[in-house]
Amino acid sequence: MVIKSVELETVCGITSVLPENELFEVAFAGKSNVGKSSMINTILNRKGMARISSQPGKTQTINFYNINNIGYLVDLPGYGYATACEEIKAQWGIMIENYLHNSKKLQAVFLLIDIRHEPSENDCMMYDWILHQGYRPIIIATKADKLKNSQINSHVSRIKQTLNMGAEDLLIVFSSMSKAGKDEILNVIDNYILRNEDQTPMTKEQLIEKGVLTARQVEDYKEEQRRKNGEANKPAKKARWKSVGKETKADRKKKEQSKAKKKAVVRKQKNKMKHR
Repeated sequence: MVIKSVELETVCGITSVLPENELFEVAFAGKSNVGKSSMINTILNRKGMARISSQPGKTQTINFYNINNIGYLVDLPGYGYATACEEIKAQWGIMIENYLHNSKKLQAVFLLIDIRHEPSENDCMMYDWILHQGYRPIIIATKADKLKNSQINSHVSRIKQTLNMGAEDLLIVFSSMSKAGKDEILNVIDNYILRNEDQTPMTKEQLIEKGVLTARQVEDYKEEQRRKNGEANKPAKKARWKSVGKETKADRKKKEQSKAKKKAVVRKQKNKMKHR
C-alpha cells in the first residue's frame, strides 16, 4: 500500500457516538507507552500525525484516520496507565469495548506488545477480550531496535507462549526506528481491503488509482497485462498464417492438371522419338 492521503477525520470521547463509516476499519490497541503513536506515524509516513509523548496515556480518545479514502486506521486509547485514576481507566475500557462490540466495518485488530517484556496481565486480558469479540488479534511486537538480533526469536517465543497464540496466528516484529515490519503491516491491511466482503471488490486498476498497490505490485501487474496481450495475439497470428498457407481444393486441382499436362508433353516427346 502506498499512503497518498491521510486525514484525522473523527475523534470520539467517552460520550461520543461512534461514526457509521461506510469504509473498512482496522484498529490498533496497546497499553500506554507501547509505541503505538510512533508506529502509526511510521506506517502512515506522517511525522506528528499521531501525537507522541513520553508521558504514558496520551491517547485518551478513539481517533479515526482516513487513509487514501478507502478505509480507516483506528487508534484506540492506551490501557494500563498506572497513575490514571480508576474512573478514567474504567472509561477507557468502556470506550474500547463499545467500539469492538459495535463497529460494523471493523475488519482486523492489531495488538501492540513491547517485545522487551513478557505480556502483562492487561495485555493478556486485552488479547482475550479481542478474541471474545470474534477477532484474531494480529500481534505487533514493538521496539525491536532495543534488542540485539540474537535476542529477537526468544522474546517472540515468550510472547507467543504467554498469550497462548496458535500456529496460524500472526506476529510482526516492528521498529519505528529502522521501520522493520512496516511493509508487513501494510500488506496485512492490503489483504483486508481486497477481501472486504461488505464493499464492491475493487479492480487492479482501481487499486492502482487509489494508491493501494506498491510500485513493485504495479509493475508486476503491468507485466502481467503485457504478457496476457502477447498471448492473446499469438493465436490470431497463427490463424492468419494458417489461412495464408492452407491449400484449397482449387489449388490441388490446378496442381493435378499441371502435372497431367507435363506428363502428356513427355509422352508425346517419347512417341516422336520412337517414330524416328
